[in-house]
Amino acid sequence: MQKRSEEILLRVPPEPIVRRMMGGDAVIADAHDAVTVLFADIVGFSPFAAKLPPGEVVRVLEQVFVAFDGIAARFGVEKIKTIGDAYMAVAGVLSACEDHADRAARMARAMVEALERLDVGTRLAIRVGLHSGPAVAGVIGTDKFLYDLWADTVNVASRLESHGAAGRVQITA
Repeated sequence: MQKRSEEILLRVPPEPIVRRMMGGDAVIADAHDAVTVLFADIVGFSPFAAKLPPGEVVRVLEQVFVAFDGIAARFGVEKIKTIGDAYMAVAGVLSACEDHADRAARMARAMVEALERLDVGTRLAIRVGLHSGPAVAGVIGTDKFLYDLWADTVNVASRLESHGAAGRVQITA
């Protein structure tokens, strides 16, 4: 049971964060000078999902997010969370890297292309927003803890996504 609990725990926040938590770190909060935040949202998903049975909604999201998770792993980008049919990820948090913006941009393009090829019974498209800058990352909560990210960098990436066009990646200078 202990081993299974640890396996589950290692799948929630990123592994380095879990190790710090298990090592006794009471507060996990890290400042990062340069990261790139990616927000993606499936265009028109809510009306599409409203016509489906619950199991089908979950099946479609599972297919999409598993594909995105694989892309994140391929480019060395960390998924932070999903929020409904939206996906948030960041490059440059767990290990600082000079190419965080490039990694996130390559991931964003690969996400657009993957969704164009994914067969879920209808054609889906995403809007993506990317922004680079400083951020704070840390763990909040005690019962249902969450590794998350905060800063204007996050807010700008989110706004870029929400004001973007389907099948496009909005990027700040």
